[in-house]
Amino acid sequence: MYTNTIAFFAVGLLSSLTAPVDAYWRMPCAGTLLTGRVDPVVAPGEVSGHTHIILGGNGFAPTMDYASTQASTCTSCAIQGDFSNYWVPSLYYAGQHGNFTSVPTVGGTVYYEQRVTYPGKNLTAYPAGFRMTAGNPELRAYSETLAQKAISHACLNYAGGAPPQGPGLPTVNCPDGVRSQVYFPSCWDGVNLDSADHQSHMSYPLGDDPDNGVCPDDHPVPMISIFYEFIFDTGNFGGDWYDGVAQPFVFSMGDNTGYGFHGDFVNGWDVELLQTAIDEFTTINNGDADNVYYNNYFTAPAISGVECALPPMVDEQVTGVLAALPGCNPVTSTPGPVTDCTATKTLGSYTSGIYTDETSIGWEYLGCGVDTYGNPALTGPLQDDATMTVETCIALCGGKGYSIAGLEYASQCFCGNDLPARASPTPGVIGLCNMACTGNSTEMCGAGSRLSLYQKCGSTCENVQFGIAGAGGTVPSVTAVAATYAPSTAAGVAPTSAPGASSSTSAAAAASVSGSSSSSSAAAAASTTGSDGTGSGDSVATSPAAVVPSATPSAILSVVASAVSSEVPSSAPSAEPSACPSNSTTSSVTLPSGWTSAGCYLDNMNPRTLNGITFAWWGEKMTSSGCALYCSDKGFSYAGTENSGQCFCGNQLVDSQVEPDTACNLPCEGSATEICGGPARLSVFTNVASTTRRRRSHLRRHNHYKGAHFSGATA
Repeated sequence: MYTNTIAFFAVGLLSSLTAPVDAYWRMPCAGTLLTGRVDPVVAPGEVSGHTHIILGGNGFAPTMDYASTQASTCTSCAIQGDFSNYWVPSLYYAGQHGNFTSVPTVGGTVYYEQRVTYPGKNLTAYPAGFRMTAGNPELRAYSETLAQKAISHACLNYAGGAPPQGPGLPTVNCPDGVRSQVYFPSCWDGVNLDSADHQSHMSYPLGDDPDNGVCPDDHPVPMISIFYEFIFDTGNFGGDWYDGVAQPFVFSMGDNTGYGFHGDFVNGWDVELLQTAIDEFTTINNGDADNVYYNNYFTAPAISGVECALPPMVDEQVTGVLAALPGCNPVTSTPGPVTDCTATKTLGSYTSGIYTDETSIGWEYLGCGVDTYGNPALTGPLQDDATMTVETCIALCGGKGYSIAGLEYASQCFCGNDLPARASPTPGVIGLCNMACTGNSTEMCGAGSRLSLYQKCGSTCENVQFGIAGAGGTVPSVTAVAATYAPSTAAGVAPTSAPGASSSTSAAAAASVSGSSSSSSAAAAASTTGSDGTGSGDSVATSPAAVVPSATPSAILSVVASAVSSEVPSSAPSAEPSACPSNSTTSSVTLPSGWTSAGCYLDNMNPRTLNGITFAWWGEKMTSSGCALYCSDKGFSYAGTENSGQCFCGNQLVDSQVEPDTACNLPCEGSATEICGGPARLSVFTNVASTTRRRRSHLRRHNHYKGAHFSGATA
């Protein structure tokens, strides 16, 4: 979540027969898998009508099935075993002179809650092949329906004074952002995995609240409930409001009211894992539940969510400053689709800004590898050059007879003939090689402890692919098509029954939770909806790497869609690999009185997770001990070290989530026995006495209770 997040609740779900309970778990998604016009539910195999922010497994594709999700090699969310995909429309600032600027968000949060019941039936996991949508992108006026009540927007102002959340976009400036929310229906018909409108196979419960109650008789199977929160950083535009509009923000389908906010879900869970969690998690215990891995039931993915991304599928700019909203989406506050214009684009795989295609000179891109401090991956010649480019490094290594060239930290080039397994790129994963080369800002030259790897290939060259194909799998085939605007409510596919389902809903419900999802690809593929049915063919991938901090104070670099910052380091570090997987976050750190280690946290660039003092320095080489003492002396309650040599101070953690301790693995520049974070990871230390009150307040703010989403409570 965007908010000051010290702890992520991890709670259980209790099987329910007659009365709902409030058990839930909250899953953060640190990275964005894709921002683009792709929607395999509503517009399978086509360029979709408007831009989405997509989270989850990298098996995502314009046409996909359950087998596609299970072939994922990473997820941008926080639970191993969930390769589902979750998406909502993007938000833009509509300038008074006609331009549009994308509003950033830091991933999102998905709540899994136990809220609905039906007499005689237990709560059910989503079956393999299941998908659904919630909300209507064409709505521009409020209607008193459960589906409308399931959409809400909260104005965030942690200093106090925020208006109550409501169904439309706030009409006042929200200093800490706007949290847009969608609650999905939780009552299943027990037969269909999808429906023509992607909603009719599901229903909200009886009563006045979409988030709790008893399921109707025609949808008698109670399912685990999901609720999305996406926080958009509208506060950065606080000084850019202007007269003549109620508020200056618009969703990607041209909606400036907020009533058309909506969400899509494609199930990618290991169904057995999800059902077991539903059956066995029984309590909420905020005191013990420090994060989503409570009691070691769920485990963290091996690859961090910020590393899990896919190249764009549509060759168009969707972030930054735009002349018009992507697609055919004029801004309108009146109901109904717009069909009087076209926006032709073609599906493909677009890797500009991720690597440089050097196949014409006999070198292929291998991917983003991991380097290790003191034990370099490539042991041949090295060069540190303020004018480094991919071509310069390839020429250096090739000229000396080496077959592998690796670029790191924007300016460093390493050569070798062998690549150890510990350094090899993860198949299908883009990784964190996101620092622009010092000699060419349009090329990527690795990052801190990350190597952009190229290999001599002669006459048979093929750059690495990302997503399923990059991992050696296949996705359902997609024919590249030119797309015009299609109303988002257009019919998709015919209803498909769950495997083994009959006209008896009890039998269907039982069939829906049988077997493990991860070992039945063929059956899963047969049960899916929304694909073209071919089950094989070319792979198509999706979005650029997530925004992460650079490895040097003077180089705040990122990849955002096709735009690459031209800012480069003012001075290069020593030509030694900058990573060192090592010991724990605490290590041998000496802390001021009352301070303790808070663990390893994700750092984000805009805004920084700790932004009271950024890149603090007191004239000595960096240690976590020194950083904590410095921040304490300056009156701050948090200190964080990152990437061996950076120190940050603050009074709250912004835009962050807890990470495994192993993600903070770099020795401090000033002491090899202390750990100073990692790439885009903070070793966080805190003054316990001064943060206890803030933590309790934060937990109260985000603790969910029955009906909380729709009560009109302030954020």
